[in-house]
Amino acid sequence: MRRLLLAAALLLLVASCSKEKEVNPPAELTDFDAVLRVDRVWSAGVGSDGEALRLGLALAVEGERVYAAGRGGEVAAFELKNGRAIWRTRTRARLGGGPGANPELVVVGSSDGEVIALEASNGSIRWRVNVGGEVLAPPAVADRAVVVRTVDGRLVALAPSDGRELWSYSQPVPRLSLRGTARPVIAGDLVLCGFDNGKVAAVELADGDLVWETIIAPPRGRTELERLVDIDSAVHVYDNDVFAVGFQGRSALLALDSGQIWWAQEMSSHRGLGLDDSAVYVSTSGGEVVALNRRTGTELWRQDALLNRGLTAPAATDHGVAVADFQGYVHWLDKETGELAARASSGGARVTNPPVVAGDLLLVINDAGRITAFRTRPRGDAGVAASRSGRSAAETASE
Repeated sequence: MRRLLLAAALLLLVASCSKEKEVNPPAELTDFDAVLRVDRVWSAGVGSDGEALRLGLALAVEGERVYAAGRGGEVAAFELKNGRAIWRTRTRARLGGGPGANPELVVVGSSDGEVIALEASNGSIRWRVNVGGEVLAPPAVADRAVVVRTVDGRLVALAPSDGRELWSYSQPVPRLSLRGTARPVIAGDLVLCGFDNGKVAAVELADGDLVWETIIAPPRGRTELERLVDIDSAVHVYDNDVFAVGFQGRSALLALDSGQIWWAQEMSSHRGLGLDDSAVYVSTSGGEVVALNRRTGTELWRQDALLNRGLTAPAATDHGVAVADFQGYVHWLDKETGELAARASSGGARVTNPPVVAGDLLLVINDAGRITAFRTRPRGDAGVAASRSGRSAAETASE
């Protein structure tokens, strides 16, 4: 009840502020000379009940399959190469997080606290249990455990065979927090996850014992709003490094074995980050995309052409850095400079969850449940042909 009252107060505050100051409008999209050609390889859909909600219903790629889930309860498997549906299962649950997958299981969670495990081979339901808290992020699925994050600050590990609880670990939840949770990540024998109090914790996969916890950024300010420091996006593990970013906090590199912070940059993001061999890419709360040197944290470039467009976390591909926005557009940025390289539409609905890279494909699911697979390549002669036809390369790429 306390959190509901604070949320109502937040809405009133926003409404009163809007009378005094205009909300910053989203940046308008302008034409540019695209250097990448974007091809739509396939598209498909997962059942929706008509609600385009910003939930943790992302895509999961396992082997040659893509798994997706819809708010209305449908879970589906598709062939990665062509989008052909392999199976569809109606769970009759109000899904809010998932799917997570391994070669044997596909797992989703609901707004009512139910966790449902399906056979990856045919979509039949193996088990369903209630963990007592809303699930708004995809579970992490390993051979030894299925780990679920709930909105009340808990990590719950379930047995893959029957869903029985193996262990539970929790962090305190502030009185006011953002809507959403970080997805847990399994790295070897550890489970890592960010929490609403600005901490990243690593626990043992076997028993849930705490290995380390690190504050990415402590709460600052006098009001509840100023003290929001949620980490609502997944951490990324690269070799022995852990990368994390928080709202009104910092982007940071931590040691996997100890949680020690090696570098940190002041930055606010509730969408998250992506990375490749050389750089970390962050979508800030205001809509900038920032590239940082992976080893030192030094800023490499900053792109502000997409301000206030509700960007997803970035995804690094062979030919660029991809982000999607509130109108369903996918934008590719040059890795070296941050300049706009291409644009394409995934449909008219908002994209909340980050794009997924699978080989040479970029997969996007929008909040209405439409899935699109893109492939990019340097334009070369195609750009010349487009300009001769009287259309800009940006227009051609967004068709």
